[in-house]
Amino acid sequence: MSIYSLNVPLDDRSYEIVIGKDFFSQWQDVPSIQPVLENRTCFVITDENVQKLYLKSVEQCLTNLGVRYLGDYAFLPGEKSKSLSTVKSLYEKMISAGLDRKSIIVALGGGVVGDTAGFAAATYMRGIDYVQIPTSLVAQVDSSVGGKTGIDLDQGKNLIGAFCQPKLVVVDTMVLQTLPIRELVCGLAEVVKYGVILDEVFFSFLEDNVSSILNIDQTVFQTIVRKCCSLKADVVTGDELDQGGRAILNYGHTFGHALEKLTSYTGLTHGEAIAIGMGMAADLAVMRYGGSELLNLVKRQDDLFQAFGLPVKFNKFSPEEILLAMAADKKCIDGNINFVLPEKIGKVVIDSGIEEDLIKQAIGARID
Repeated sequence: MSIYSLNVPLDDRSYEIVIGKDFFSQWQDVPSIQPVLENRTCFVITDENVQKLYLKSVEQCLTNLGVRYLGDYAFLPGEKSKSLSTVKSLYEKMISAGLDRKSIIVALGGGVVGDTAGFAAATYMRGIDYVQIPTSLVAQVDSSVGGKTGIDLDQGKNLIGAFCQPKLVVVDTMVLQTLPIRELVCGLAEVVKYGVILDEVFFSFLEDNVSSILNIDQTVFQTIVRKCCSLKADVVTGDELDQGGRAILNYGHTFGHALEKLTSYTGLTHGEAIAIGMGMAADLAVMRYGGSELLNLVKRQDDLFQAFGLPVKFNKFSPEEILLAMAADKKCIDGNINFVLPEKIGKVVIDSGIEEDLIKQAIGARID
């Protein structure tokens, strides 16, 4: 059994990210898993799709570790379940199951499950422990790490939330084989993001391995998950509460979240919206800073997205509609939208106070 363990060093909130392949039945043999879970009472939160695939296996793993299993709850899959009504139902189920302040929640699923379960853990009885078991690529490379939890409102995405670090993240890359191809590709937008903002060598690795990635080559995906988790851990360690440097992880997200909101979280997957949003951000950088290096970045980024089957343009909304939706983003401060813009592949800057006309031009360049 080949297991890779990565530490996220945050003093008393530090935790391990355990990355392996097809090891759901062997948790008791992983030293960093057992101390977190053994002799705990536990409640699993998942969605109905993941419930059918993995809940029984995870329940058996927990039982093998000596966990007292208090129950589970599966909600409807999809972004619309990331809501106050879902959290209310979770609280009621957790109370009925008998969870106390020493219990632990297991979030088994993709980003929606992780964000929602994490928020429930952060707020139940003023906070209890939770573990992330991410089953989507988006969750494995991004949302399960860093302690951002939250839910959506009609006015915007992730407007209600809390910083609450998990006690453990357990990643099994074999589960990616059961993802619908659109969901797998969705996660690749976040993977490409890490290359653009932090690591040109990693970006080149992705360009060189498109075929293997689309064929879900396990060796390649082990490398991808390890690299993305390592890069994010470094960023989170330097700015846990998102007061400065962590903002670079929002590359493309201000535009992308606006598109998700306008499509009522159904017309585009998160990754599709982020891919288009990264295109808008890159175009804005070209318009603001100029230069052949940025033009080359736009081409390489677009080419990689298209090789993965991700969109780089969208045609359902006007620049004015998208800009208005962006104004409700939590990254908008004192009326100014903060943008993460690339300078070159591997380096980005945070810029604000950009003229509306220039922003609309960048949006318009991505509208067919």
